[in-house]
Amino acid sequence: MNLSLVERFKTGLARSKEGFLRRLDHLFRGGELDDEFYDDLEETLILGDVGVEASLKLVEKLRLESKRRKVRERGQAREILVQEIAALLAGAAEPVKPAGEPLVILLVGVNGSGKTTTAAKLAHRYRQEGREVLLVAGDTFRAAAVEQLQIWAERAGAALIKQQPGSDPSAVFFDALQAARARHIDVVIGDTAGRLHTRTNLMEELKKINRVIDRVQPGAPHCVLLVIDATTGHNGIAQALHFNEAVPVTGLVLTKLDGTARGGIVVGIQDILKVPVCYVGIGEKIGDLLPFAADDFARALLA
Repeated sequence: MNLSLVERFKTGLARSKEGFLRRLDHLFRGGELDDEFYDDLEETLILGDVGVEASLKLVEKLRLESKRRKVRERGQAREILVQEIAALLAGAAEPVKPAGEPLVILLVGVNGSGKTTTAAKLAHRYRQEGREVLLVAGDTFRAAAVEQLQIWAERAGAALIKQQPGSDPSAVFFDALQAARARHIDVVIGDTAGRLHTRTNLMEELKKINRVIDRVQPGAPHCVLLVIDATTGHNGIAQALHFNEAVPVTGLVLTKLDGTARGGIVVGIQDILKVPVCYVGIGEKIGDLLPFAADDFARALLA
């Protein structure tokens, strides 16, 4: 039986029930909307990695909207907070495939964020829709990354373009795009090496990859997804801001959401980066990458 998105999010956020979500649930169980409630809610949201600014914003909106609707009970205010969180997270959209050209998606992020498995899971999603997919092994620094992507590509039923370890990643993307156009591929998904924003040479390399892709197929990449490990909390935000400077990020993928006790990181990161969350990873299976639905996610947080 297929689970609804809300149920899938709930399952993925099960560990959060041990901390952040359990405290949220307790706050809304009963009593009046008083100053103590709003103070406790603000503290809970901040401790749940929602972030200071986003937490203050949400609490103030809840306070004003509850007053406008003449809501006095905490239980009744739960739905208002769901709506406010959903509104804050709204804005993600599926990239549109250009006419006669492959849709090009580039994955970027720090080491260990889950880019390689995300690339394969994304390929699987497109293959399920009947599209032809080509994966690009752009992490040429780690031989293990190419081998890993090869295994995942076979599971996903996607083709793979790779070169020898140590090859110029830009050359791999050049070859991949040429092949994609010749084979009439629908979607090209490029994996890249993990890099910290302090490594200037690697960030310059990422810019070069971006330029080469645009040179072969003007206007590409059409989607640049920044992959962030949700368990790292706000430590990755400064790095993410630098990635956005190097290659304009169009969307976020939050991985390992099933491994964090603070599901509010989704709200905090999106609010700071002002970039929509497109997908969330809630497990290790190839089907455990879900398109992000703001309303469903908000309901899973507060259900």
